[in-house]
Amino acid sequence: MLESFLERLEGVETLSDLDAAILSLSSELDVEHVVYHSVKSTGEQYAALTYSDEWVARYLEKDYARIDPVVQACIRRFHPIDWKRLNWSGKAVKSFLHEAIDSGIGNQGFSVPIRGPSGQFALFTVSGSEKDDRWATYTQERSRELILASHYVNQKALEIECGSDQLEIVSLSPRETDALTMLALGFNRAQAAESLSISEHTLRVYIESARFKLAASNTTHAVARAMNQGLLNIC
Repeated sequence: MLESFLERLEGVETLSDLDAAILSLSSELDVEHVVYHSVKSTGEQYAALTYSDEWVARYLEKDYARIDPVVQACIRRFHPIDWKRLNWSGKAVKSFLHEAIDSGIGNQGFSVPIRGPSGQFALFTVSGSEKDDRWATYTQERSRELILASHYVNQKALEIECGSDQLEIVSLSPRETDALTMLALGFNRAQAAESLSISEHTLRVYIESARFKLAASNTTHAVARAMNQGLLNIC
């Protein structure tokens, strides 16, 4: 299913077209809601989402971003976040969560923070109402698709908007590309090293070299930046 979306995404030329493509993901990913929200270093924002207009208006009116555990966690982290793993214990946060659920957001969610060029930050989220065990199975089976979709959407948004968030493309060696590709596909370091027929020490050298070239703060950040720049061989 994701392959057809990526093919359609290649033909997207305007933000209006991108809106439609992102909104169609809810059915393709089998979730109730999909959200993509990007904030450029210049302060410009772009969002496409399936939440109700009423909820969006209330969220903005109450400035819920300052207490939303999802937003706050994604600002600090680089890896995907399952909402159930966050702290929802504060009184204000509990009230916010109940209001969100009452507004149809769902009791489950999976968010991917994205760091783009020149300080750009984006968030890709899927959410819905599911039992814990079914949601755990869903995210385990489809996390790779969700991560890939998030970065391809972000890359397309940057291509359309152009401007100040363009950056010089980094050149990675074939082995550096292979190493990051294995990690992007969900392999751990031992599995990646075995797949590439190299030692874990050699793998680490390639990863650190790529991380330095990409000016990434850690390995996950390096994978995200390489994906944003179209440097990884992922089919």
